[in-house]
Amino acid sequence: MNILSIIKSPISAELEDFVQLFDSSLDSSNILLKRVITHIRQRNGKMMRPMLVLLVAKLCGNVSRQTYHAAVALELLHTASLVHDDVVDESSERRGQLSVNAVFNNKVAVLAGDYLLATALVQVGQTRNHDIIDVVSALGQNLAEGELLQLSNVSNLEFSEAVYFDVIRKKTAVLFAACTKAGALSAGATDEMVESARLFGEYIGLCFQIKDDIFDYYESKEIGKPTGNDMHEGKLTLPVLYALNSTRNEEACAWAVKVKNGTANADEIGRLVQFTKENGGIEYAAKVMDDYRQKAFALLPEGTDSEVRQALEAYLNYVVEREK
Repeated sequence: MNILSIIKSPISAELEDFVQLFDSSLDSSNILLKRVITHIRQRNGKMMRPMLVLLVAKLCGNVSRQTYHAAVALELLHTASLVHDDVVDESSERRGQLSVNAVFNNKVAVLAGDYLLATALVQVGQTRNHDIIDVVSALGQNLAEGELLQLSNVSNLEFSEAVYFDVIRKKTAVLFAACTKAGALSAGATDEMVESARLFGEYIGLCFQIKDDIFDYYESKEIGKPTGNDMHEGKLTLPVLYALNSTRNEEACAWAVKVKNGTANADEIGRLVQFTKENGGIEYAAKVMDDYRQKAFALLPEGTDSEVRQALEAYLNYVVEREK
């Protein structure tokens, strides 16, 4: 049994119900909108976030009607944010597939993202649970704030790990934390269980983003983005921040400043990528990621459903060990 089968095993029936509700939530008579949605669905995502909502709900009690609507709302909000991000970043690809703005145009992409966001709000309203509604509402704020924080950080010439973690908590970790918190709330968990679930999700999200940032230092069509893509966008991630701060190499720091200023050329970015690899940046980031994995493992309660616990452990290992 492969790792994704282990993750899905305890919630196979619930996943089918989720997909049915998700598809029905996007049913529209608008021809253009249907074309956009069909394009988005072709990405064939692994449903990692909905699976997390369902697994945590099952860990804390049972999957309920609230769980399904929360999972759909969160997946729709996540999808909307990706569609909008591609417009902001002027990206033509998303995980190896043409972005919505590349296939259609920016106007269509923004409006389609707005539609997904509005549908997310409709779905979370169906939970009739104010705590879950608060989670999804706050998530929308945090995702937008994370994007703005990342944009403002481009002009900050400090090489700060603290700022990096502030950005990825708001950009990525909050989404996973919202999934685990909403799952726990939908199962009627205690306040203590809800907070443990939220923190578990946050640690997963930090692992997920650090892994994505490590990918940026390797050339692979499977991963879906070219080497040094983050630097081309003015972003300095954990591996290079460590290499810069641990060596204080003047030439490398000068390249990094040019990256932030948007003036670095391809050769300088290539050299900075190589510098990062040669000075322990990848190993450091991998160690930080594994530390968060161990912290997440420690949050799983003892004496719970062994199959669900095994699935959550497999989920965490998948995030850390995936190859794209």
